[in-house]
Amino acid sequence: MKKSRVLPAGRFKAECLAVLDRVAATGETVIVTKRGRPVAEVGPVRQARPQPLRSSVIVKGDMTAPVLGEWDAER
Repeated sequence: MKKSRVLPAGRFKAECLAVLDRVAATGETVIVTKRGRPVAEVGPVRQARPQPLRSSVIVKGDMTAPVLGEWDAER
């Protein structure tokens, strides 16, 4: 488990972008406090593994046939 860093809200506000860059680079979690009490936790996003698309589509019937049956192009 990665170590958490505690940061007062005022300092977090002043250094927000730098804190986000550090979280992204190190994976470290930052606990933001107000008056000494934890109010938020900033941490790296957990990337979900992309699901393979193979076998996620079921083909029923003829995919090249017209949807509404035969149609007349001259109408």
